[in-house]
Amino acid sequence: MVTGLGDRLKEARKAKGYTLDDLQGITKIQKRYLAGIENEEFNSMPGSFYVRAFIKQYAEAVGLDADEMLSLYKGSAETIEAEEEQQLASPTLTRRRSRHSNQLNEIMPKIIVALFIIVIIFVIAFLWKHNVSNTPKVPISSEDPIQVEDQPKSGDIGQQKENTEETNDDANVEDEQDKDEEVAEVEKQQKLENINIAGEDSTYSLENSEEFKLEIRTNGPSWIGVTDENRTERTPGARIMQAGEKVEVDVTDTEQIRIRVGRPTETEIYVNGELLEYASDTVPQNIIIDYQKE
Repeated sequence: MVTGLGDRLKEARKAKGYTLDDLQGITKIQKRYLAGIENEEFNSMPGSFYVRAFIKQYAEAVGLDADEMLSLYKGSAETIEAEEEQQLASPTLTRRRSRHSNQLNEIMPKIIVALFIIVIIFVIAFLWKHNVSNTPKVPISSEDPIQVEDQPKSGDIGQQKENTEETNDDANVEDEQDKDEEVAEVEKQQKLENINIAGEDSTYSLENSEEFKLEIRTNGPSWIGVTDENRTERTPGARIMQAGEKVEVDVTDTEQIRIRVGRPTETEIYVNGELLEYASDTVPQNIIIDYQKE
């Protein structure tokens, strides 16, 4: 969708006597992104947030009204994003159906084996019951001597009672210890939950965890950037990750992490092995995790 935005910026640049190389030096924006703005090829850029920032810097550098240029871009942004989502939806749906089919194929042999084992157990139980019912009873002969066991003395009975009580006390102590260990294990279980949503920001709280490790996987092109509370980049660099890529980073030394996600539908974030559930469908969005250290 051509809006005239690119032509106006290009004409203003030429009127100033700037080349794309000159403009790159002034704005610190890569030349290929400047050319993309002039050609209105916004799909080649990291995301709408960066497109708006680049347009504003470009307009100010060539002496145009930044708000007017942004209004021209806004008219086409919704149409562009709708087309992108429609293109991404089809392969994502196909991939999910394929995944469900593969899971069913993996589970089916296990179900068949389980049913076979159940049938075998049923047959064995039936045969055993049938044999027991057909076993002849042996009559007791009156000539067989009847043996009377010696009755325990009163002192022996008391000793046995004391031993039984001691055994029960030991068992109760072990049960209480097991329960305490189970309660402690539950209390230490990691807790990751969403606590706030504001615009593009979704804030989460991480508790009951001695470490803070991230694993980010992409199923399709997605802009990824990870910074800490000091705005320090914690990955080799913010960039567009392609399908099948994965990045791991240990951020246990931080108190807060901000993950800029270009396409949440194509990005999986794991926190200490636990898959983070997106609380917002905003595109793009910032995932902010506050690490509550013990």
